[in-house]
Parts: sequence; C-alpha cells; structure tokens
Amino acid sequence: MAQLRRDYQQFVDRNTEIIAIGPEGGKEFKEWWDEQQMPFTGIADPKHVIADTYGQQVKLFKLGRMPASILVDKNGQIRYTHLGESMSDIPGTEEMLSLIDGLNKEDAGEA
Repeated sequence: MAQLRRDYQQFVDRNTEIIAIGPEGGKEFKEWWDEQQMPFTGIADPKHVIADTYGQQVKLFKLGRMPASILVDKNGQIRYTHLGESMSDIPGTEEMLSLIDGLNKEDAGEA
C-alpha cells in the first residue's frame, strides 16, 4: 500500500483510479486508512464479497488474504488479473503502469 500511496500521481497522470479492498470491518478500515493518509479510494470488505467476486485467495498458513491486482477498464471489463501467491507477490508500479500504457494504446487504436 505504501508503494501505491507513493506512486499514486503516476496513476492519476494516466487517468487511472486505484481502489483498494481491505479485509477489516468498516470502522477499523477507516481508522487505518485515515491514519495512513491514503490518497485513493479504499473499501472495507469484512465478509469477502468483493474478494470472492474477483477470485482473491485466502491462505491461512500465509497470513490470510493474498494480494490481488486487477485492472478493470472504463467499460467494467477485467483486462488484467494478478493473484498473489504470497504477501510479497505484488506487481511493481512500473509493471502496472506499463500494462496501463499498453491498454491505453490499444483503446486508442495504436496497438
């Protein structure tokens, strides 16, 4: 999350929104979110409704819910999914920005 907070402007520059989904209840999630001063949208998902919809995995022996990175286009279509196998299995900013740049070119008919 710290990486996304640090690099958020690069996503904004590409007309891309970040929405983070957290496993905590609403009050806990909001307190943490505000304390961390996250500049993008966060949604509490304590019943895992959103996580289950997008196939995010829970592995009890690896500290719970695994990271997931999903790019959804403006039409609501999933264009890329990365479901992490460990807590550190997260695509870096450069990888995500490269994917976004490629999708933007494709959408503009440049691909």
